[in-house]
Amino acid sequence: MTANKANAGAPRRTVTTEITPAFCDVDPMGVVWHGNYFRYLEVARTAFLDSFDYGYIKMEESGYVWPIVEARMKYIVPVFFGQRIRVVTTLVEYENRLRLDYEIFEAVSGTRTTKAQTTQIAVRKATREMCFASPAILFEKLGLPPP
Repeated sequence: MTANKANAGAPRRTVTTEITPAFCDVDPMGVVWHGNYFRYLEVARTAFLDSFDYGYIKMEESGYVWPIVEARMKYIVPVFFGQRIRVVTTLVEYENRLRLDYEIFEAVSGTRTTKAQTTQIAVRKATREMCFASPAILFEKLGLPPP
């Protein structure tokens, strides 16, 4: 997964989050049910956003909400109950939307189990209007000049 050309000059920001699937996350065969991977992405995304002080509460306080408008998931190898995983979250686009790539690895062997991507769009909280460019606060939090 490569960075968007428009963001090519910016450093790629990556955060790794460790998760251990709980018993309630698995099906009768002990395999993590596919829908729970989206919860793992949410945990990783929250840690990622918090890493530059623009988590969901800060987003809302700045006057914006950032709903997910697209999500993709590719399951490569199953994850089982109690198997520690590492979710590596990487920012790949931010000028017009917030696009994150994820790779999930088995923590002990390093085997990649899953690839995913989410896209969020800034929406003005007060008016519910979608923004066609990311607001200046995102650039400020990332330590980058606005376009």
